[in-house]
Formats: sequence, structure tokens, C-alpha cells
Amino acid sequence: MARFPSSPTPNLLLRLFSSNKRSSSPTAALLAGDFQLRQFSAGSAARAAKDDKEPWWKESMNKLRNIGISAHIDSGKTTLTERVLFYTGRIHEIHEVRGRDGVGAKMDSMDLEREKGITIQSAATYCTWKDYKVNIIDTPGHVDFTIEVERALRVLDGAILVLCSVGGVQSQSITVDRQMRRYEVPRVAFINKLDRMGADPWKVLNQARAKLRHHSAAVQVPIGLEEHFKGLIDLIHVKAYFFHGSSGENVVAGDIPADMEDLVGEKRRELIEIVSEVDDVLAEKFLNDEPVSAAELEEAIRRATIAQKFVPVFMGSAFKNKGVQPLLDGVLSYLPCPTEVNNYALDQNNNEERVTLTGSPDGPLVALAFKLEEGRFGQLTYLRVYEGVIKKGEFIINVNTGKRLKVPRLVRMHSNDMEDIQEAHAGEIVAVFGVECASGDTFTDGSVKYTMTSMSVPEPVMSLAVQPVSKDSGGQFSKALNRFQKEDPTFRVGLDPESGQTIISGMGELHLDIYVERMRREYKVDATVGKPRVNFRETITQRAEFDYLHKKQSGGAGQYGRVTGYVEPLPPDSKEKFEFENMIVGQAIPSGFIPAIEKGFKEAANSGSLIGHPVENLRIVLTDGASHAVDSSELAFKMAAIYAFRLCYSAARPVILEPVMLVELKVPTEFQGTVAGDINKRKGIIVGNDQEGDDSVIQAHVPLNNMFGYSTSLRSMTQGKGEFTMEYKEHCAVSNDVQTQLVNAYTASKATD
Repeated sequence: MARFPSSPTPNLLLRLFSSNKRSSSPTAALLAGDFQLRQFSAGSAARAAKDDKEPWWKESMNKLRNIGISAHIDSGKTTLTERVLFYTGRIHEIHEVRGRDGVGAKMDSMDLEREKGITIQSAATYCTWKDYKVNIIDTPGHVDFTIEVERALRVLDGAILVLCSVGGVQSQSITVDRQMRRYEVPRVAFINKLDRMGADPWKVLNQARAKLRHHSAAVQVPIGLEEHFKGLIDLIHVKAYFFHGSSGENVVAGDIPADMEDLVGEKRRELIEIVSEVDDVLAEKFLNDEPVSAAELEEAIRRATIAQKFVPVFMGSAFKNKGVQPLLDGVLSYLPCPTEVNNYALDQNNNEERVTLTGSPDGPLVALAFKLEEGRFGQLTYLRVYEGVIKKGEFIINVNTGKRLKVPRLVRMHSNDMEDIQEAHAGEIVAVFGVECASGDTFTDGSVKYTMTSMSVPEPVMSLAVQPVSKDSGGQFSKALNRFQKEDPTFRVGLDPESGQTIISGMGELHLDIYVERMRREYKVDATVGKPRVNFRETITQRAEFDYLHKKQSGGAGQYGRVTGYVEPLPPDSKEKFEFENMIVGQAIPSGFIPAIEKGFKEAANSGSLIGHPVENLRIVLTDGASHAVDSSELAFKMAAIYAFRLCYSAARPVILEPVMLVELKVPTEFQGTVAGDINKRKGIIVGNDQEGDDSVIQAHVPLNNMFGYSTSLRSMTQGKGEFTMEYKEHCAVSNDVQTQLVNAYTASKATD
């Protein structure tokens, strides 16, 4: 695609105008005939250039799409992306995901990804399809890497939700769809794997309507299913498409099979009816029983999809190279270009007031750093440019830190390959080298002080103790942990104050295993790993008063501070986990000491007395106190707060909270009873049980502490045929017997230390 300067000069306009020899008319067509220049004299060239400025960027913006491909694990996202890159000419050979041919899929660039056959990091690429430029981010399906999906959806304008025609709408499909709703991302759905045994796209479509609450309809009908899957019928243009050639690269239009005409007529009527429910223009035609042309239906679907009122459903088999090109056409037809999406920034000069960004290259530069990677040559920062133009060699300002930085190198990513570019316009996704920043920082050109809203980062649910085997590798060990922490907001590193061990926390067993393995491969550090630990929390269940005087006399100035008040649980729907309120009337405690008291209570709440885990969902209210003219100090009041909290904590009837996981199991029906019995043994609660062909799909809420090593148990119970996925749901209070066990174990471990 041609690149256009952000502010075309009159001379450039005249030069382009006069170079169009074939046009005898003064209204010579520029940009492939889509836009026309007005006649203008040399004297009014400057004004005309100003008037005609909009089309210069509008044309290139209209032909740009930023999309993500998201789905449940093993639905075929990376396989689909591989086909997209092949058909758009970005790669010249198709390789399979597990890398059996020694190459592996282009978007899975890490050795670990190729070995395990899963995507671990989201990867960005771009391609051109029918003169449109498409930026694509392929995201992981495994729930442990949910932050990768979260940050990709934060910066994308549209998405493809891939659903498996056999598995249907699975647990991670629901999570991904929820994330798309959170960031208001318009989407199209693609029902994949129609060549597989048991494929049933209509069942999946009904599941999407029921489980995802999608207002959706099919825009295609498959010709045959399973091993008889031959091609697709487009319901909009009423044409059949077949995919010929060794890799399905030749799309041949043909006649609709005679035995399918009734089905096609019925499905097209259903499509028009469902779209007309959310589009007034089409509704009028539908109610008046007027014929609907392909162009009118296409425009109505586009309007409804961009307004997030409708989800068009495409079909195919990425692995068998069928249905990918029509899906690409659907991306161009129905997903928005950057200027059709509302993006907001917060104006830091105006009390964080929401400002709507125009999305044009003419405005001031606003770009968001949404992902970081530490490479061999320094930090690689992925940027989404929301407004303005970023140029290599120019200065930009990090609004979050106030630092002025030069852009040393600007690249466009193709998985792990880079292509140097000189500038990038609004709407593009690029990467910069050597710019020091954190994930979520906003960059501007200095003329405005805007920040983009941050993304939602889930809390880690599991921890491991790690330490390097050799003492010499301590430097590399901490370097690796610092890098992983910077790259992944859900990966946390801490120090156990009692044992002095390094504790890493993350979203699950696989998440932490991958980082330990990456440490070994990328930093040559072998680490010993302790038993996984669950991130318990503590909380209080009733109000308790405190009145504590901290008094020490040790020659010279002593310590004196008295605090009085109460602690109480926060309401269940509270967004805050800790609240401190000063309700002292008068000057019983000088106001300068109040922050020290709050700090003391916060510090005390970091470690509850039951099992030493953080205390949350509590409110501390200070009602009175006393100070001494000479002996009172910040330290005295901080110590008074710590001791006051410890004394009243047991009176507030504390309980232990444990992470409860939403577990979805898919097992052959003959093993259903055994698996359900095992879930009950693990103190799980079964909340749903559906039948899918010969399989039972069980949903249950199970404490994470009882799920260690579950994959091995499930395999042995189901002869290796069962599979499960699990994601964090919430922290819930443990039963009394479990609480007693945990407290006793904690007390015993403290006694032996």
C-alpha cells in the first residue's frame, strides 16, 4: 500500500495532478480513482491542499484492519493464522503447529511453543489482502496466558473468535468473549474443523447464542461435513465456493447444488430476519417484504457488527485449507477500520477528563505501549498508534514518567522477524527498540498530556519457591526474573520473609513451569522448584474494637502513641480490598501522624495471624487517640497501629479464603460417575452437566488446593480420554476443618523454624 505524507504540500498535489496523463478531465482520479481533486488555480493551491487533506489519510485508514484471533485452546487459531499468511503471500510454505517438520508455524517462534504445540506469547504480523493492510495478533488459548489475550484485545479494532465445530463453545471461548465485551471489540466468529468427525456447525451456532448471548447468524452454509466437506455457499451473494489446488489457494465459484437450494433459501431468510432485528434500514425492507440485494445486506451486516449488535458466523477448515479466503473477505467487509472505533484518552491536564481521539494522522501523537519483550538487542516495545504520526529519529514523551526519548529504531513485526520503517501513522501497530518504559505507558509528541486507560490484570493464584542450583548463576537468575516480570504483568516475584526463598506467582502450574523452563533455556540457569503453593488470603467476618497505647521509655526521648477505633469487613461487592478512614474530631492525634498510622495498619494486614497470608476486604476506622508533646513520633504511631491490629484481629473472627477454580471437564459418558465422584472428593461443587454426543461436559467449582496433579488422575480415570480446563473464579472461605488443618500446619512450620 502506498504511504502518504501526513501533510501533503501544494507542489506534491500539482505534481501528482499533472502526472496523470491519461485523464483529459481536470478532476483527475487519485488513489485508484476513489477520490477526486477539485480544479484549483496555482494561487489557491494552498487552500485546496488544506481542503483535500482528509482523503489523503482517509483512503489509507479505510484500507487498514487491526484484528486479533482468539479462541479456546486447540481450536486452530495458529493454524488459521498460518493459512492467512500463506494466502496473503507473507509466507510461501505452510508448516504445521507442532513443528514436526522441524520448522513449525510462523507465529509460534519460541522452541517451547513448537514442542508443546501451544501458543505462549501473542505474536504480531501484518499482511495485505485485496489492497487492504491487515495487522494480526495471534493470541494464546490457554487460560494461564490470559494476559496475552487481554493486552491484544486492548489495542485491536476487531477480532475473529474461532470456535471448534466439534468442541463447540468451551470454557475459554466464554472467557475470551467476555474480554472482547470488556474492550468493546466488534467480532466475527469462525466455526473451524468442519472436516472432523462429529462436526456440527448448527449446534455450535446455537451454543454461541445460548452461552455467549451472541445475536448471530451464519453468513455461509457448508457443502457436506466431516470427510464429505467440499466447500461453502455464500448466503449474501448466493454463490457456491470450492477450494482447489494443493493448498486450497484457487477459489472457484460454482452453482449451488440442487439438493441444497431450499436450505440456502431458508438460511438466507433467517440471516436477513436476524440482522433486521438490529438494523433499522434492513428492518424496513424486511417488513415491507421487499427483495434485499447483496450490497444492502452486506452494508446492514457491517453496520450491525461495528455497533456490536451482531456477530456474522463464517465456517471452514483451516487445516484442510477451506474457507479462509472468504473469512478474510469478511474481515475487510464487516470489521471496522481504525477511524470507525471510538477510542478515549484521559487528559492529565484536566482532571483526567475523557477525550475522544479522532484516530487521524493529523492530530497530536498518542501511542500506547501494550507489550514488552526483552531481546538480544534490548527492549522491544509494541506500540499501537491511536493518533498522529511516529517517526524514526524524532523525540517522543512518556506521559507516565515525563521522560523525553528519541525513537532510535522503528520496526513492523512479522512474528519474530522485523522490518525497519521510517514512520507509522495512526491506526498502525509497530514496535520500537531501545525505548525504556513499562507496559501500559502512553507516548505523545508533547503537545498534549493524554494517557490511555490501562488493561485489566488478573491476580495470580499460585506460587512456587525457586532457587538456582548453582550459586554462581545468581546474577542470571535475578536478570531472568526481572525480565519476565517486566514482560508479563501476571507474573510476580517476591521474597518469603521467613524462609528467605524467592517466590514466583502466576496464573497456574503451566504458566510457572514455562517460566522455569525459559530460565533454563534462555539464561542457562537450572533452578530447583518447591511444591506449588496456593495463594490463600485472610479476611474478617465481624466488627472488632481496638484501643492500644504504645509506650516505651529508654532514656532521652521515648515512644508514645495511642490509637482507638475499630475494624470491620467491607461489603462483598466492594472494589477496594483495604480502606482506612480517619474519623477523629479535633487534634487528639496531630494530622502529620495519620499517614504513619495508615502505613502501620497496611503493613500489619500484609500478614494475618492465622496462616501469615495477606488480609483483605477490611476497613479500619480511627476514632480517637492520644499523643505526647515530646515522645510521639511517626514510628511510635506506626508501631501502635501494628500492635492494635494484631490484638483486635482474633476478635474480628478471621477466616481463610482460598482460590476457587471454574473447572470444565469433557469425558466419555461411561466415566461420568467416576469423575463426578472424584470432584466431590476434592470438595468441588458441580454446577452444570451437559451431553455432547458421546461425551459429558461437566462444569464445577473446585478449590485450587485440591487440583494439583489432577491431569494425571483424570487420565487414569478415563483411560486417557478425558480433558479439562480450569480458570480462576473467586476467593471463597474455606470450611472449618480445612481452616484448622491450615492453621495447625502453619503453627507447626513456625515452631520448627
